[in-house]
Amino acid sequence: MPAQSQKTLLKRDAPSARELAAEIAEAARFTRKHAIASIYHAGSGHPGGAMSSADIMACLFGAELNFWSDAINDPDRDRFVLSKGHGAPALYAIAAHHGFCDARAALNLRKLGSPFQGHPHVLDLPWVETSTGSLGQGFSVALGMAMGLKLQKNPARVYTLLGDGELQEGEVWEAAMCAAHHKLDNLCVVIDYNKLQSDDRNDAIMRLEPLAAKWRAFDWAVAEINGHDIDEILSAFRRAGASHGRPSVIIAHTIKGKGVPYMENIPHWHGSVKLTHAQAEEALTALGAGRNEIKELLDVGDR
Repeated sequence: MPAQSQKTLLKRDAPSARELAAEIAEAARFTRKHAIASIYHAGSGHPGGAMSSADIMACLFGAELNFWSDAINDPDRDRFVLSKGHGAPALYAIAAHHGFCDARAALNLRKLGSPFQGHPHVLDLPWVETSTGSLGQGFSVALGMAMGLKLQKNPARVYTLLGDGELQEGEVWEAAMCAAHHKLDNLCVVIDYNKLQSDDRNDAIMRLEPLAAKWRAFDWAVAEINGHDIDEILSAFRRAGASHGRPSVIIAHTIKGKGVPYMENIPHWHGSVKLTHAQAEEALTALGAGRNEIKELLDVGDR
């Protein structure tokens, strides 16, 4: 899909459901391939969570967000906060796909002087709403945005993507309590529930279940979905948008390292890891890249 440099709403003018799903699936494929290449060139990064969140990101940027590449100063834009800041390679990739930045430039992940650092930085990229990476803080900033929009009677919505290991932070539950108390129905939390964090499975470190019951106890509107099923993701966003008087949380069951067999469900691939050329090539092949595309992504020297 060509980059969109013009002011084009990402909420489409009614393509067919099949066309929209095909566009989003292609965006997710691009996101995974680009993220792998950028992590390879960086010599470090977090591939597992980038792979697991790609379908969610593609649905957000391809169908849900009322936000475009030159709208950062538009007060009526929707806001997106990547609270799981280590998923930045996926954010940069989907942004490149939609024309927010140059795709080749976005391969300069973690390079000295590059705006595409290991976690998003609000002063480096104009379409990044806030710097994130410290677990739980992105959610708190998103909460503040939602409260501010409510006070201004602005109809814009706020979306934030959390990692499941991030839910072990107490700050998350303070924000959850606050959002429900203030009836922030303009706030939608999505949890990339891949069941793994940096060192092990979540339930071996600090179990989260019963997760849906916890959010319901905080008086949130809760949806549990397959985080790799585009129709389910889009349907959950529609339900969240129709929620009144309560914030919404989408618990998206995902697979760490989705699409790369040697990464799937392996805690080691959370990050920070260095991909060899052979590993990057194997991953890109599994993701459907052809020989020429692999060469273009990997064999370009030092970026």
